[in-house]
Amino acid sequence: MTPFTLATWNINSVRLRAPHVASFVEEAKPDVVALQEIKCLPDQFPRAAFEEMGLPHLHIVGQKGLHGVAIASRTPIEVLDQDALCPRGEARFQRVLVNGVELQNYYIPAGGDEPDPEINPRFKHKLDFLDRLKGYAADRAKENAPIVMVGDFNIAPREHDVWSHKQLLKVVSHTPVEVNALNAWMQAGEYIDVARELIDEPEKLFTWWSYRSKDWRASNRGRRLDHIWVSPALKDAALKDGRDSFRIWDEARSWEKPSDHAPVTLRLG
Repeated sequence: MTPFTLATWNINSVRLRAPHVASFVEEAKPDVVALQEIKCLPDQFPRAAFEEMGLPHLHIVGQKGLHGVAIASRTPIEVLDQDALCPRGEARFQRVLVNGVELQNYYIPAGGDEPDPEINPRFKHKLDFLDRLKGYAADRAKENAPIVMVGDFNIAPREHDVWSHKQLLKVVSHTPVEVNALNAWMQAGEYIDVARELIDEPEKLFTWWSYRSKDWRASNRGRRLDHIWVSPALKDAALKDGRDSFRIWDEARSWEKPSDHAPVTLRLG
């Protein structure tokens, strides 16, 4: 593989926040950017803006006004088969080959407010998606391929991935059933959660802060919903430079009309 810096960001409308992406790219200088919740069709994507950023190579999986994922790269990308992983067929997954590795970009459903699949179809959809990913990961693990998985997984799995473990145990994104499903997916593929491999608990790590917080920095009621995982074949490349290779760019949460997510970067190789 060719060493490169990868970024993942739930941008919450790429047309609205393309200038934010440009500011981030200028400062962080990632080679590949994976976006989630782009909220547009491929022909509505602001391609010219990304070309100006030096990221002209694009793969976009869009949906009108909802969901959607996109990958932008400085170097050419090869589009791989887009496996049908979302139970509802929504624009929530893509995979490409870039710099010698397979990059998978996910936008897992949020799941609504009620953590009960019997009464909440959105939560059931989330669990069904995760169950399908577990089977997919188990099949792919046989290949021992260099894979990096990124995106908004909409689950904060560990006690110190949320501002209050006890208060959020019954809140969607941190419930035991979701955490178990996420861990089952990870274990099926033998994937490595890079953030927690590099940064031990009890240090808290957050990538998302609610829009409802008047002063998100002061209250700091965050959750780690955005993730970077790697397959065993990429473990050494992901970890060799230590925690300095990983960063949550939380200052972006303070920009004017920001996404409620912060971008996350990893230097691979």
